Amino acid sequence: MSQYSLIAGRATAPRHRSTTVIALLIIATLLYAAFSLLQEWQQSGGNAALPWMLLALLTALAFEFVNGFHDTANAVATVIYTRSLSPTTAVIWSGICNFLGVLLSSGVVAFGMIALLPADMLHASASGDGMTMVFALLFSALSWNLATWYFGLPSSSSHALIGSVLGVGMANALLHHHSLAQGVDWQQAIKVGYALLLSPLVGFGCAALLLLAGKAVLRDRQLFQAPQGNQPPPFWIRGMLILTCSGVSFAHGSNDGQKGMGLMMLILATTLPVGMSMNAALSPEQNGQLAVQVQESQLQLSRVVPNQLLLGDPQSVLQRDTLDQQTLPALVGLLSRIAAELREFGSSADSPPDRALALRDAMLLASDTIGKLQRSTLVLPAETTHSLMQVKVEMDRASQAIPLWVKISVALALGLGTVVGFRRIVITVGERIGRQHLNYAQGASAELVAMATIGMADGAGLPVSTTHVLTSGVAGTMVANRSGLQMLTLRRLAVAWLLTLPVSILLAALLYLIFSGF
Repeated sequence: MSQYSLIAGRATAPRHRSTTVIALLIIATLLYAAFSLLQEWQQSGGNAALPWMLLALLTALAFEFVNGFHDTANAVATVIYTRSLSPTTAVIWSGICNFLGVLLSSGVVAFGMIALLPADMLHASASGDGMTMVFALLFSALSWNLATWYFGLPSSSSHALIGSVLGVGMANALLHHHSLAQGVDWQQAIKVGYALLLSPLVGFGCAALLLLAGKAVLRDRQLFQAPQGNQPPPFWIRGMLILTCSGVSFAHGSNDGQKGMGLMMLILATTLPVGMSMNAALSPEQNGQLAVQVQESQLQLSRVVPNQLLLGDPQSVLQRDTLDQQTLPALVGLLSRIAAELREFGSSADSPPDRALALRDAMLLASDTIGKLQRSTLVLPAETTHSLMQVKVEMDRASQAIPLWVKISVALALGLGTVVGFRRIVITVGERIGRQHLNYAQGASAELVAMATIGMADGAGLPVSTTHVLTSGVAGTMVANRSGLQMLTLRRLAVAWLLTLPVSILLAALLYLIFSGF
């Protein structure tokens, strides 16, 4: 009989009080989100197709809900399996930690994911294809996640989402007769690919080493025993497992939650570009300081190209696919325009929406051009390059902001997904990776490494898979403990891991091409 089945009865349903609290949270979140969204819609002139926008947002939240099946369930798997917490308490506590992780996140991962797409797909001028792109990548990632969850596979929501983003980017390039190199920011894609590929290897190796170090240093043999019956572990072991679960949940909210926020911001930027144009949290003084920084960068760059005459509008020149002799003069002109707009924008309490939108588009284009220059073979003076990169960071911060209601909605969707779908993943993590059942030290080692790995990736602005980091960590501890591995489960996990990215790319590209025909 499965060890997990001994506590299954405790997971059948939350207590009445917990159900009431969750219901009240859902109602409060829906009301707050609806009120905030209505305000954004009205600020944009009420021109967006509201039903399509709502459908897209609900689909994005459904993706995060299913993400809770996969990834947050991994965070609570060890504390539930080791009887450290009851299932109800574990998922509620994990939801709280996820919620805090989402709220305190920087947004770097969210916009880093969006940056995989070329700038012209994100500009308001290109928003005609926006909903096609959004629905294609959402349906692709969501359908694969549901399929793998149904079979109890800890598949990666991150891989599915990143693959879907790459798929629509490449399909868009083919549809508009561009090369595949222009459909995706491949430098960003390579960085993301390295993070997704290497993080499970880090999880495997570091968790194995941590377990071996623990065996050499710690003398309490209870730590290396598997759970027995319904008996909870000793107090200090229980506290350690709860602490690591909390850390993984917080890190998951900070990293994986940002992927959901990135999806919702992509939808809002497509349907409500005016309302999402500028960071409302920036004060007039901050906008004024940014204007000074932009002007300083513009002056430094102008010294590099003092005698080159600009032919045409700066934005038209910079929207070309390739860099040429007109790129630097055009960037000088655009930075000068942005600085002038920022000075006016900062001194006006209610800037006209169309001007805020135009300023956002100019900043996105300037930031994208600076990124292209950094990746090119063009050599600029070190001082000029440093100044341009600094102003790129500040312009991104000014034009990229995530509303509080988006963060709260994503956090709640993640938490609810955990409550509904954690059981399948708990059994896989606890019993089907190794030939022996998971012991306390293995659970703590895997979760501690997962917490650190996800936290470092979050700081670097890179998405990683909680599922793959944690399950590879568990596998590493099984090898270190000489517990053996269940090859059937590992083969299924490997197949899901290898197939997720290519299947998501192909499915999203196919859906994008189909939807573009309507």
